[in-house]
Amino acid sequence: MKRLKKRLMVATVASFALLFSLTACGSSENSSSTEPQTNHSSQEKDSKENLHQVRVGYLNVMDDAQAILASEAKLYEKHGIDETMQLFNSGTDLIKAIVGGQIDVGVLGFTNALTWIDKGADIKIVGGAQMGYHSMLVRKDSGIQTLADLKGKSVASQKQGSTADIVLNGVVWKKAGITKNDVQMQYVSPSVAIQSLAAGKVDAAFVFEPYDSIARLTTPVEQIYEIGQEWPFPCMVVITSGKMLKENKEAVYALLDAQKEAIEMLQQKPGEAAEFITKHFIKEDSLQTSDGETIEATKIIEESIKTQTFDWRITPEQIDKMEEITGMMVEQGILKEKIDVKEALDLSWQEQIES
Repeated sequence: MKRLKKRLMVATVASFALLFSLTACGSSENSSSTEPQTNHSSQEKDSKENLHQVRVGYLNVMDDAQAILASEAKLYEKHGIDETMQLFNSGTDLIKAIVGGQIDVGVLGFTNALTWIDKGADIKIVGGAQMGYHSMLVRKDSGIQTLADLKGKSVASQKQGSTADIVLNGVVWKKAGITKNDVQMQYVSPSVAIQSLAAGKVDAAFVFEPYDSIARLTTPVEQIYEIGQEWPFPCMVVITSGKMLKENKEAVYALLDAQKEAIEMLQQKPGEAAEFITKHFIKEDSLQTSDGETIEATKIIEESIKTQTFDWRITPEQIDKMEEITGMMVEQGILKEKIDVKEALDLSWQEQIES
C-alpha cells in the first residue's frame, strides 16, 4: 500500500512537470519563446485602432501574475493598451527579445537587466512587480529541520547565475554558516526539483510559487525556510528598452497603470484574481492532496497568490537590496564590475503617481 501511495504521489508530481517547465527570476537552458497570443477578431481589431499596440513578454510563473492578470481581466484594454502577450520559457530569452526589438516590455528578474546592461544594452527598469519568494522544501520524514542540517546533503535548485542561485549563495548559505561546496547541488528546473525531492533523489529543493504550494499539498514535504520572510528583496521588475521609453513613453505608462491595478487586485481580491489566472498554472479543475482529499485548483492558486508580495513601487530600501545583490553578482563572477543600479532605473512613472 505504501509503495502504491508513493507511485501515485510521484505520478502526481510528474504530471505537474508537463504544466510547469519555467523558471522565475532567472533563466533556464534549452528554452525558447512561444508564438504571440493574439485572439482578437477583425471587428475587435477595428475597435482598437486608437489603443497603444504593445508587445508584452512574460513567464508563466506566479511572479508574473500581474502581467497575466492585466491581460485576462482586460485591464490593459481599460488603460488604453491593445496587448500582444508572448510567453517565454526564461528571463534570458525574454530580455534578449527586448534587446532585439521583438518585445516592447516584460516582467522578469532585475538581475537579467543588470547582466545585459553589463554587456552595453540599453535597458531600463521602469516599475516594480514582485518581491522574491524562494522556499527550501524537505521531506517530512527527513529529519532535516534547519538550513545548517543540509550540510553534506543534496539540494536541487535553478541553474547557476539565476537569481535563485545568486541569493542561495549570497544569503541562504551564509545564514546557515555553510557554502555551496558543503552541499551537493543539482541545477534543474523547479518541476524536476520537486520530482527529485518526492522520489528521494535529493534531500531538499529550493523553489518558488506555485511549486511550493502544490508540492506541500500533494506530497509529504514541508518548508524549513523562505527567503522573503527574512530577507525581502525585489526579484521581478518591469523592464523595457531605452528606445521604447523614449519613443513611446505614454504606452509604457499606460501599461504600468494596468499592472498597478492588477497588483491591487492580487493584494485585495486574491480569490477573484485566481479565477482569471488559474488556467495558466493548473489545467485540471481540482487536484488530490497527499492525504487523499480533493482541492479546487483555484483555491491552490489563491493561496499561492497570498504567499506573494506584489509591489508596483521600487522603494529606496529595495534599491539598497538591488545594490547588495549586484555586489553578490560581482563576487560570483556574473558581472565584470559593480553596476550603479540607479542608472538602470527610470522611476518617472512612479514619481508621477506618487506626486
